Amino acid sequence: MKAVRFHQHGGLDVLRYEDAPEPQLLPGEALVRVRACALNHLDLWERRGLEHVTIPMPHISGSDIAGEVVASAATDVSVGRRVMLQPGVSCGRCPACLSGKDNQCPRYEVLGYMNHAGGYAELVKAPAENLVSIPDDIDFVHAAAFPLTFLTAWHMLMTRAQLKRGEDVLVLAAGSGVGQAAIQVAFLHGARVFATAGTEDKLERARSLGAYEVIHHHKQDVADQIKRLTNRRGVDIVIEHVGEATWAKSVRSLARGGRLVTCGATTGWHGAIDLRALFGKQLSILGSYMGTKGELLRVARFFFAGQVKPVVDCTFPLADAASAQRRLEESGQFGKIVLEV
Repeated sequence: MKAVRFHQHGGLDVLRYEDAPEPQLLPGEALVRVRACALNHLDLWERRGLEHVTIPMPHISGSDIAGEVVASAATDVSVGRRVMLQPGVSCGRCPACLSGKDNQCPRYEVLGYMNHAGGYAELVKAPAENLVSIPDDIDFVHAAAFPLTFLTAWHMLMTRAQLKRGEDVLVLAAGSGVGQAAIQVAFLHGARVFATAGTEDKLERARSLGAYEVIHHHKQDVADQIKRLTNRRGVDIVIEHVGEATWAKSVRSLARGGRLVTCGATTGWHGAIDLRALFGKQLSILGSYMGTKGELLRVARFFFAGQVKPVVDCTFPLADAASAQRRLEESGQFGKIVLEV
C-alpha cells in the first residue's frame, strides 16, 4: 500500500510518500480502506519529536479516519461498511474501561501515535469496537473531520465542565478544530458563546457557528473584553487549549465559581496562577483528554442529524501531506484540513 511515513524527526522534508507493508489483522480487528484522514496538531508534534517520547519508526500519523471496511477478523463486522474511527484505543479489560471511562485506561493511546499506525495510508487497522457506522448521506471528508475534535469538545464541555443551559462560555481560537467544535456544542446546549480569533474573516465565521460575541485576540485584550461584555462578571467556562500564551487571561476571564477546562498546550505548558484568586473566587481548573467511546456515539447523533457539522477548511491528496501540514503549521485554516486518499 502507499503511505506517508517519516523515518526520523524533523521538518516537512522528512515526510515520504512511499510503499509500506499492509497491516496484518489480529483477532477482533478490522481493516479499513482509508478514504479521508483529517490532520491534528498531534501530527506535527510527532513529526518534530516529543520530549521523553520515543515514537516507533518508520511512523504513519493520522488519528481522524473515515473509510470502508475491506476485511475483518471480528465476527460481527461486515465488509463494505462505511465507518469513521473512534481515535482512542484502550484495553477493554481494566476497571476504567469496564466502568465506561476508557479514556482513563492505563494503556490508552490514540491511533497514529505510538503502537497503532494511523490514517496517512491507503489502509489502516483498528479494533472492531472503534468502528462507528456513518449514514450514506455523510461524506468521508466530513466524517474524518469529526471524531477527535468533537469528542474532545464534548468531553470538555459536557463531562468535565458540566455545562448548563444559559451559562457563558469562552472558546479560544475559534478557527482551530477544537474551537469550531466547542462553539457548536456549547451553542447547541443553550450557552452564550464568546469566541476569539486572529482575523476578521475567522471572527465572522465564528459568529456563523453560534458565537454571540467575538474578540480579535491580536488587537484586543481577551480578559478585558470579556469583563466588558459580561458587565464585569466573567464567564462560567473557558475552553482552553492554547496554553502558556493565553493561560493568564483565560484565568482572569472566569467568573466566581468558574471552570477552566484545558486539553492542550500548543504554545507551551507552563501556566502560573495566583492561588488567592483560585480559592477566593472558588475557581476550578479541570484537565481533559479525549473522551469515551460512549461520548463519541452521543455527539455523533447530533452530527448525523445535521445539528452540528465539522468545518472543513480544505483538502489535499495523501501524496501532498507535507503541504497540508504546512498549512496547519501556519495557522491559516478555519476548521479541519483533510487528506483524501
